[in-house]
Amino acid sequence: MKKFQIIVDSASDLDSKYVKNKEIGFRIVPLTITIGDKNYVDDDNINVDEMLESLHKYKGKTSTACPSPEAFSKYYTDAENTFVVTISSKLSGTYNAACLGAKEFENDSNFKIHVIDSKLVSGAEELIVDKLVELIESGLEFNDIVTEIDKFRDERQLFFTLAKFDNLIANGRMSKIVALIAKTLIIRPVCKGVEGEIKVIEKVIGVNNAFKKMATFISKAVQTFKDKVLIINKCKADNECEQLVKLIKENCDFKEIRIKETKGLCSFYALEKGLIVSL
Repeated sequence: MKKFQIIVDSASDLDSKYVKNKEIGFRIVPLTITIGDKNYVDDDNINVDEMLESLHKYKGKTSTACPSPEAFSKYYTDAENTFVVTISSKLSGTYNAACLGAKEFENDSNFKIHVIDSKLVSGAEELIVDKLVELIESGLEFNDIVTEIDKFRDERQLFFTLAKFDNLIANGRMSKIVALIAKTLIIRPVCKGVEGEIKVIEKVIGVNNAFKKMATFISKAVQTFKDKVLIINKCKADNECEQLVKLIKENCDFKEIRIKETKGLCSFYALEKGLIVSL
């Protein structure tokens, strides 16, 4: 049994080999995307291209499903100290499932479990995982890590802009008002994660102006960049990502900019040309 482990859901866009420290257990619990009669499990083996092709061809109702409490609890005995990182509890039932799975261990002194509602998604979860690894490697005890990681979580920010909002709106993740905005094809909303929810913070005319506005928001988000990592998760948006990175670098000297592809769940909601920026 390991002393520490980190469990994260697949909304993090991470793969199962992400954590390199072999002394720290690491697992990803997948969400599921349903398109017609086919279920796509959002694990390392998901074919995102196939999933998106199926999504565009299918004209019926589609949905996503969070993991069961048992999907989490079966791993809780693998380590003495477990940290779980989930997508915002206001966007998914995954956080509640992880908490329910932990209830059976409430009175078991052999296992300590802390479930972290990231209040965001995608790269924000990755940043929390990175910080957990750093805190564990520093030698801190469980309760001290809890204090530090909750503070770190509250400082994270996420911005995004999408070409299509169809699935976010159809599955109740965003207001239908945004649908009217987005479908004009002229106004491009710039959005932000605010207290676990998705908020439109600027309605911009044109894609290029949307990227400029997003870069401005990012430049004002933190006071210093040299010790900060910025993560851009993109869904089939190479050119758009390149354009945004160029704009960000004009005013922001981040320690590192990581560019990642979205996996199943985030691709389902972001769709092609979607960009999610976490810092």
